Amino acid sequence: MAIKSLVKISVTIFSILFSTLFTLNTAQAHWSLDNEASELSFVTVKAEHVAEVHTFEMLSGTIGDSGDVEITIELASVNTMIPIRNERMQAMLFETNLFPVATVTGNVDIEALAALEAGTIKTMQVQLELSLHGSSSSLTTDLMVVRTGHGLVASTLKPVIVTAESAGLVAGVEALREVAGLPSISRAVPVSFTVVFEQGH
Repeated sequence: MAIKSLVKISVTIFSILFSTLFTLNTAQAHWSLDNEASELSFVTVKAEHVAEVHTFEMLSGTIGDSGDVEITIELASVNTMIPIRNERMQAMLFETNLFPVATVTGNVDIEALAALEAGTIKTMQVQLELSLHGSSSSLTTDLMVVRTGHGLVASTLKPVIVTAESAGLVAGVEALREVAGLPSISRAVPVSFTVVFEQGH
């Protein structure tokens, strides 16, 4: 009886410790985006054959304890490598005076992420909601996630296509085309990103 009681007590203690450690691990699974280490880029095509890569320089975001993801893009930070074009995109396309930011939201499996060991690579499909220029659209993206010692790195496995129609940017694209005297500007752009999140405590 004494041995059985001791075994039961040991099992109970182990269960409590395991449950406590798992709860702490999950509770601490809160990540903040590292802007300096992250990048979001998109490609535009003008005059049918001229492709150019642009970026946004200011990103912020978090992954919460329940797995909710929110990333904010400062639209005024668009960088096309040409100052006048930056200004035109800000004023005519994004209308940053009215819509200063775009947001991307979604949800990930926080338990799976919290359980990853450093150096582990995991692929996952995530449903995202893009809010841009007063419009919202649903996007599906395949991500490669790498667990680091202090957080994680998530990268698109293939570009996500965002259309001017879904983002409420058709009039802005046309305004840019006219002011630049171009025969065409693509209304569908591939978007890629690598975001780095550092784990909080």
